[in-house]
Amino acid sequence: MRLIKYGHACVRLETDGRVLVIDPGTFSEAEALDSVSDVLLTHEHADHVDLAELLAARKRNPGLRVYLSPQAAEQLPELGDAAVLVESGQRFTAAGFTVDVVGGAHAEVYDGLPGCANVGFVVDGDLYHPGDSLFVPEQPVTTLLVPAAAPWLKLGEALDFVRAVRPVRAFPIHDAFLNELGRDNFDGWMDFKGGTEYVRVPLGESVTF
Repeated sequence: MRLIKYGHACVRLETDGRVLVIDPGTFSEAEALDSVSDVLLTHEHADHVDLAELLAARKRNPGLRVYLSPQAAEQLPELGDAAVLVESGQRFTAAGFTVDVVGGAHAEVYDGLPGCANVGFVVDGDLYHPGDSLFVPEQPVTTLLVPAAAPWLKLGEALDFVRAVRPVRAFPIHDAFLNELGRDNFDGWMDFKGGTEYVRVPLGESVTF
């Protein structure tokens, strides 16, 4: 599997000519959606879904499918019949990838907010994208996308999350809020205490595993 890192929480997965994109938000690049027919959305927040770019991608490809929770779909009615509703515990196939849906709730920021649904995706039993949560799936995963910075997150929680999931490797996502100093600090702590192989994939570049 080849993973291309786009801005913030967006990744593009490619295998044998098949392409799957997760969380193409307003902090990520429109090119992530080039020639894509299947998209996964963990939830409806703008940093995880750029609605205008999704609609433009659908205009280019009327067969575009967007997999998301029923709660997120209610907030994105413009998707129309492109929306495919999925829920925690469900398994489905998108772009030839097997996807397991896990979790269900967005991490709390303060006073129960934002209080919205958030589903995580385990792709091909290998790669786990948690969205805006620190939900630990029951099934083992070898590749974890670990959130690096958010209003709902602190460094110790990110480290605990990695150590609880126990992946073979981890790559950071959700990092648009960090400047270079912040990224270096997060990377240093992950190398020191994460307990796994940790690598930052530069923006727009890829890694194969």
